[in-house]
Amino acid sequence: MLYYIFYSLRDRWTGFNVFKYLTFRTAMASLTALLISLIFGPAIIRWLKKLNFGQYIRKEHVESLYDITKHKQGTPTMGGVLIIVSIAIATILWADIFNIYVLMTLGAFIFLGVVGFADDYIKVVKKRNLGLTAKVKFLSQVSLALIIAAFVIMFTPIPTTLNVPFLKFFSLELGALYLIFVIIVITGSSNAVNLTDGLDGLAIGCTIIAAISYAALAYMAGNFKIADYLNIFYLPGAGELSIFCAAMVGAGLGFLWFNSPPATIFMGDTGSLALGGGLGVVAVFIKKELLLFLVGGIFVIEAVSVLLQVLWYKTTKKRLFLMSPIHHHFQLLGWPESKITIRFWIVAIILMLLSLATLKLQ
Repeated sequence: MLYYIFYSLRDRWTGFNVFKYLTFRTAMASLTALLISLIFGPAIIRWLKKLNFGQYIRKEHVESLYDITKHKQGTPTMGGVLIIVSIAIATILWADIFNIYVLMTLGAFIFLGVVGFADDYIKVVKKRNLGLTAKVKFLSQVSLALIIAAFVIMFTPIPTTLNVPFLKFFSLELGALYLIFVIIVITGSSNAVNLTDGLDGLAIGCTIIAAISYAALAYMAGNFKIADYLNIFYLPGAGELSIFCAAMVGAGLGFLWFNSPPATIFMGDTGSLALGGGLGVVAVFIKKELLLFLVGGIFVIEAVSVLLQVLWYKTTKKRLFLMSPIHHHFQLLGWPESKITIRFWIVAIILMLLSLATLKLQ
C-alpha cells in the first residue's frame, strides 16, 4: 500500500524512489512486523490472561510428560493472533497489495489462522486438548488447497509439473494428480508446523529459518535474470511474496522474544496452522514444493515420527519412540528443553543451507 502512496511522489520529492525497490520494502516489512510484535506483545499477553485463555496440559495417558511440562499450565495460548496481525499489517503496508499472489497467500494464511483460532478457543473453553475434530480441520485445509490448486490451473502461468531438486532437466506433468499434490503440500506443511509446536521457541524458530529461505526463493523466482541464470521457474510478480515471507521472519522474531524459554505465551493452532499453510502456498506458487520438505526438514521429521509411532504401535503393540512427536522422545530421555530446541534449530539451519545449495547443484 505504501508503494502506491509514496512511489507516486518520486518526481516531487527526492527519496521516494526507494519505494520501488523490492529489497527495501522486504527489509521494511520484516522490521515493521518485528516492531508490531514487540510493541503489542505485552498487551496481547495481558489480554489473553484476562480472558483466562491459558494452556491446558493433558495428564491422562501422558503422565511422564505431564511431570515435565505441568509448570506450563495456564501460560497464555492463542498467541498466534499476534503473529497473524503483525504479518498481515506488514504485508499490506509494504507489498503490492493488488498482486494476486500476495492476496491469495495472505487470504489463505488468515483463513488457516481462523481455523486454528476456533480450534484453540474450543480447547480453552472446554479445558481439553481436542478442540475441533480432525475431520473439520482436515476438510478446511483440503478445501483451501483445492481453491489454491484451481486458481493455479485456471488463472496463472504456473505449470502443473513436479520439479525435483538436483535434477535440472527432470519435470513430470502431474495432470489431475496436481490437485492431490497441492493438498499434500499445503495440509502437510500446515499440520507439520502444528506438530512441531511443543517446546518453547521450537516451532517459531524453525519457521523463521524456513521463511528466510522462501523470502530469498520468492525474490529469485520473480527476477527474470536471476531465474534464468539459476534455471528456476520465473513467475512475474512472485517477488512480492518475499515481502510476505520477510514479514513472517520479523513477526517470528518478535514472537520468539516472548516465546523463548521459559515462554510467556504460546502460539497455539492459531499461529502454527497459519504459518505452515502460508509457507505451503508460497512454495506452490514459486514451484518449490518439494524443496519445502528439505527446508522444513524438522517439520517433516516431527510429522513422520508421529506416523511411524502410530504404524509401529498398530503393528507390534510397542512404541518406536518413548513419545511422539520426536521432540518429546528427547524430553523423556532427559534432554533439557532448551538443548532440544537449539539443536533442532541448528539442524534447520543446515537444511536451509543445503536447500539453497540446490540452486547451483542442478
